[in-house]
Amino acid sequence: SNKISFKSFLRLIVSIIIVLIFFFPIYFWILVSLKKDKDIYSVPPKLFNFELDLNSYENMFGISRFFNNNESINFFGNDIFQIPRFIDTLIISLGSTILVIIISTISAYCLSRMKIRGKEYFLLLLISTRIIPPVAIAIPLYLMYKNLFILDTHIGVILAHTLMNLPLAVLLMKSFFDDIPKDIDEAAVMDGASQFYVFWRLIMPLTIGGISATAVLCFIFSWTEFILALILTQTNIKTITVTSITLGSSWSNIATIGTIAIIPTFIIIFLAQKNLVRGLTLGSSYK
Repeated sequence: SNKISFKSFLRLIVSIIIVLIFFFPIYFWILVSLKKDKDIYSVPPKLFNFELDLNSYENMFGISRFFNNNESINFFGNDIFQIPRFIDTLIISLGSTILVIIISTISAYCLSRMKIRGKEYFLLLLISTRIIPPVAIAIPLYLMYKNLFILDTHIGVILAHTLMNLPLAVLLMKSFFDDIPKDIDEAAVMDGASQFYVFWRLIMPLTIGGISATAVLCFIFSWTEFILALILTQTNIKTITVTSITLGSSWSNIATIGTIAIIPTFIIIFLAQKNLVRGLTLGSSYK
C-alpha cells in the first residue's frame, strides 16, 4: 500500500508541476495588466511585490474602443443598434459555433451511417481544406465579400469562421458517431422508427459530450482568430484580437484586453467540463 501511495503522491506532484508550467504564462499576463509601466519592465520581473494599478481596466471599460458604445451591429450593411467591440466578438464566435455544429452534426452522421461512394477521398479532401492557412483564402474572400456587400459585417466573419472550423468539426463529430454501435439504428428502424427519429431521439442524446467538445473548440478557434477578422473587417465591427493591435503599444492595455478576452473561454470550458471530457474520450477510437 505504501508503494501505491508513493506512486499516487508522485503522480500528484508531477501533475501540479505541469499545471503550473502551463498556467504561469497566463498568471504573468494577468500581472502585466495590473502593473505600472515601471514594474512591467523591471529586471528581474516582479511576480508578487509590485504596486497595483487598475488604470488599464478603467480605460478598457471607459474611454477605449474596446468597450466603446459608439459602434453598432451590422448585418448586410444595416445598422441595427449600438454595441461594443466585446459583443462583436461574442456574436461572431457564438454565431459561427452554432452554424458549425448544425452543419457538422448532420454531415458527420451521414458520413458515419450511410454508404457513400468515395467517402475516403471526400474525407481526405476535407482534411486538406483544414490544413490550408487562413491567409491563403483571406484575399479571395475579401474580393468575394466586397462584391456580395457583406464586407465588414458580422454575417461575413461568421461565414468565414464557419468555413475555417467546419472540416475539423465534421471529422470530430464523425468519430463520435462511429463510436456508437450501428445496432441501435438498425433495431430502431426494424421497430418502425424513421431515420430522422433515430438521429434526433436516439443518437443525438448519446453524442452530447462530443457536441460539447466540438463546440468549445470551435468557439475558442473563432474567438482567437486574427487573420480573417483583420482583413474582412474595417470600421463597423472589430474583434478583440484585432482591437488589441490597434490600441497602441501599451503593454498594460494589451495585457488587459488579453485577460478580459480569456474570461468567456474559461467560463464555457467550466460549464461544459463534464461533457467536454466525456466527448474527448468518446471520439478516441477514430475509424
